[in-house]
Amino acid sequence: MTAPIATRGKMVNAFNPDSLAALDPGRRAAIERRQRLLGPAYRLFYQDPVEVREGRGTRLFDSQGNEYLDAYNNVVSIGHCHPKVIEAVTRQMSTLCTHTRYIQDGILDYAAAMLPTYGGRIAAGGHMMFTCTGSEANDLAMRIAKHATGRHGIIITEEAYHGNSDLTASFSASLGEASPLGQWVRTVPAPDSYRRDPDALGQQMAEAVTKQAWHLKRNGDGLAAFIVDSLFSSDGIYATPGVLKPVIEAVHAAGGLFVADEVQSGFGRSGDAFWGFQRHGIDPDIVTMGKPMGNGYPVAGLAVVPEIVERFGRDTRYFNTFGGNGVAMAAAMAVLNVIRDEDLQANAKAMGAQIQAGIAAMAERFPAIGDVRGAGLYIGVEMVADRAARTPDAALATAIVNGLRARRVLISATGPAGNVLKIRPPITFTQPDVDWLLAALAEVLADTCP
Repeated sequence: MTAPIATRGKMVNAFNPDSLAALDPGRRAAIERRQRLLGPAYRLFYQDPVEVREGRGTRLFDSQGNEYLDAYNNVVSIGHCHPKVIEAVTRQMSTLCTHTRYIQDGILDYAAAMLPTYGGRIAAGGHMMFTCTGSEANDLAMRIAKHATGRHGIIITEEAYHGNSDLTASFSASLGEASPLGQWVRTVPAPDSYRRDPDALGQQMAEAVTKQAWHLKRNGDGLAAFIVDSLFSSDGIYATPGVLKPVIEAVHAAGGLFVADEVQSGFGRSGDAFWGFQRHGIDPDIVTMGKPMGNGYPVAGLAVVPEIVERFGRDTRYFNTFGGNGVAMAAAMAVLNVIRDEDLQANAKAMGAQIQAGIAAMAERFPAIGDVRGAGLYIGVEMVADRAARTPDAALATAIVNGLRARRVLISATGPAGNVLKIRPPITFTQPDVDWLLAALAEVLADTCP
């Protein structure tokens, strides 16, 4: 058995080390070696952990040659081992790899290509700054926000995840009670379109932000920034457009900055727009990026309106030895070019619509499917014990995730109760990939649902 899918701090769908004896000797030896060398903080997915040796496109392969459909990994946003990224990285690594204190075209060409994509004030005159990880990008965004506002308060959603640094962990509620929130961190509910009126979500969220900003001020500080993933990935995946429009107004009224964390929802994944925040019709102060930016190469960064970073740049300095190095920029530019040249935003919209439609059809047969939602190739399927009462069913979700793994289809689960199936494949997903995913899910639902 797996450890129960848990809320607040226990990794969803984690392998339970107590079940080690049930595995075959080879798998058991590999996991024991991993535990001995890497220690207890690392986790594995699935009741029967997956060993991988090779990846191509949307597929992974183990040492026995077994093929898996990867419907989970957004890091390789344009597919495992994309040849154009490999070629760009190899060429640049063979030429030069150094930091940003020299004049180099690569970083400038990338910034010039990216800035117009954000629209609004950033496109009109904003700047880019580069890091190695999304955690670093969100850490830097908060450093800038605190400097610009002179305040420390941060507002997040109740199950948000924004990073693993000491600072970002302090405003990543999904890490759980053993990872305490910072002194000046406050939370607001996510816009749950399944249990609340979708038309009222934005105003309700704005009112909650206003209340928490007042609370920060009343306790001696104030709001520096509200940071949000516009698809609310860790909160359970909510994709109602326009929700954040009244929220950004409330943030600015409280004197704070609005930070759009696009690590999960950017680079065309939503299908509707290149950036997730654009689905809400807003103009953020800072946009942060991470994992999908380099298709596996560690590159991340942020874009910021000029007036916010001006004083920061005058009063202090920013330097990152590896952030923005030539190889990182080559990887990032290759990813951007592939997304545009292969029209992957449109592909995400088309393939995602097919997946949602297919699962919605299954919901007519299986009442345990309470809700199907998402945007493009970021889809949440809420599993419930009682559709009328909308009671979360985490045990069923974990059974489905592991049932799919047994059929060599990889997804995970999310949400505060761990009952939302998380389907988040590379945006190169094809029709055969969709067919495999839906056929396998139908089989698992027939086996596991009452």
